[in-house]
Amino acid sequence: MTTNRLGNSDLELTPIGLGAWAIGGPGYAFGWGAQDDQDSINSINVALDAGMNWIDTAAVYGLGHSEKMVAEALVGRTDRPLIFTKCGRVWDESGQVGKCLTADSVRKECEDSLRRLKVDVIDLYQMHWPEPDDQVEAGWGEMAKLQREGKVRWIGVSNFSVSQMKRAQTIAPITSLQPPYSLIRREVEPEILPYCFEQGIGVINYAPMGSGLLTGSMNRERLSTLPDDDWRKKGVQFTEPNVTRNLMIAEMLKEIAAVHGRTAGEAAIAWTLHNPAITAAIVGIRQPSQVRGVIGAMDFRLTRAEIMAIESV
Repeated sequence: MTTNRLGNSDLELTPIGLGAWAIGGPGYAFGWGAQDDQDSINSINVALDAGMNWIDTAAVYGLGHSEKMVAEALVGRTDRPLIFTKCGRVWDESGQVGKCLTADSVRKECEDSLRRLKVDVIDLYQMHWPEPDDQVEAGWGEMAKLQREGKVRWIGVSNFSVSQMKRAQTIAPITSLQPPYSLIRREVEPEILPYCFEQGIGVINYAPMGSGLLTGSMNRERLSTLPDDDWRKKGVQFTEPNVTRNLMIAEMLKEIAAVHGRTAGEAAIAWTLHNPAITAAIVGIRQPSQVRGVIGAMDFRLTRAEIMAIESV
């Protein structure tokens, strides 16, 4: 299996890894609706058996529930994957999510994640959002301390601008950036991806399939049945005028992918992987059957002509 080195680390990543956001389940502001825990556990194991060697989660996904599901799925596995998680989002007893990057908070979040994940060390610890902005330096400094102490192996950032990355780099090197990047979310192309490429910062992009819009299985009927507690219900890409454009792009991807016996989702992922700044893509999976629709992206690459055809749409 081909792997790519992540930034300045010794981590070798398969081109796609499992994203564990949706398996956090409902009950908080950023949930994806109801999720069966056994489906989550089975999905993780099917994805790993298919060749993925890393999992990306976060403390806030399901208010700790996603991390617990990852730990439960890995019980008894000898081929344990690399485990990535994040800090910077905290919640109170009522489940209200807040933003905090103080040193004490980052350390407590790390200890809590280690306990939920049932590991001695986190392979990649990421600052989930640069918020509050005036706490970025304090939080990043503490993450560097956790790395020196051996509680985390490598440290990265998520959703950072170039200026925020430069601030962090004055304190400690950045191993990776995790930004949204897909055919329908391209804000990082002009400045952020070139900067990461130049600086040797690895990039693991999230939502390469547009949070389901580019899988080829999403349509207006299915959109209308999204539960009220699914964050996508009011997402800007899931409402007009964007949704008409996005579904048209998905149809284009479906046609191109069919020539190769692939899915639209695999073509969407492959499109992101053609950018030289991208190390690997995070692929959200919540049902074991979904693995079959994405695993081909491990080695599927679009031709130059196909990329140009997609760009024309």
